[in-house]
Amino acid sequence: MLLKDRVAVVTGGTRGIGYAIVKKYLENGAKVVLFGSKEESVNKAVQSLKAENPDWVVEGMWPNLTDSEEMEQAIAKVGEKYGRLDILVNNAGLAAGFEHLDRGSTADWNAMIDTNVKGLLYVTRIITPKMIAAGGGHVINIGSIAGTEPYENGAVYCASKHAVHAISQAM
Repeated sequence: MLLKDRVAVVTGGTRGIGYAIVKKYLENGAKVVLFGSKEESVNKAVQSLKAENPDWVVEGMWPNLTDSEEMEQAIAKVGEKYGRLDILVNNAGLAAGFEHLDRGSTADWNAMIDTNVKGLLYVTRIITPKMIAAGGGHVINIGSIAGTEPYENGAVYCASKHAVHAISQAM
């Protein structure tokens, strides 16, 4: 119970790396609020985790990561319920469109930049003042090797993950 009484928020927590992070925090005693983009996938992840261990304190939310006001409201609910926010894992990410820039979709570019960069910034900006006021906390930003090793047809995705790398270093 290394993390007993700790509260973690994990974005992109419904599958893959995010889901594994949520599970590991739960196994170590943390209370976890996982964020996902779709109500159905959030509910499925939470049900699966509770079925594995009914004593785990886990819940899910599906606010729009790219809407700072909606995120503010969601984080406020988490803070009201648990009274603290100790850990933030910025895991949510999106890869869309793999064309050369001259054929790329601006809608895909906007979606990646809004999710991978602005979403991370919004959540971090909302949660870190609460951590500072409480005396500390941990922010973990999940990036990608694509942020330091770009590949053909991945210019915008690679740029967004480079931004995650730079933000992490600058923090």
